[in-house]
Amino acid sequence: MDTRNIDDFQTQVSELLIRHRSVLDVMSKVQETASRINRSLTKAITECGCVEVVAKKQTYDSSKNLEDHKSQLDTHFSGPLCEHCRDVVTAELGKNLFYLTALCNITDIKLEDVIEQERERLNTLGVFNLT
Repeated sequence: MDTRNIDDFQTQVSELLIRHRSVLDVMSKVQETASRINRSLTKAITECGCVEVVAKKQTYDSSKNLEDHKSQLDTHFSGPLCEHCRDVVTAELGKNLFYLTALCNITDIKLEDVIEQERERLNTLGVFNLT
């Protein structure tokens, strides 16, 4: 996504967010939409069955390098989402992005800057960033 698209999206969110403009409302909506993402994935697993979770302990051998582990560690997520579940999860992700962007607007932070700063942090710290 180029920066113009990100800026346009942020402007559009600013224009469309009318009812829940309070920072408290937006913070709770970010949490609610994150929960709805979790719920939609759970339903894809437990109700639809198009995907499944096959989880077991992740083994980590300290004598191997990080690149070797990257290919061996598992997401525990198995199978492709069916079209219906993909549409639902995509919609829920979009709502979460909407409210996250609204939070950026309230705090006068450009979403583009957030993405760029995180990208730079990831480039600098690499795999050690999230450990």
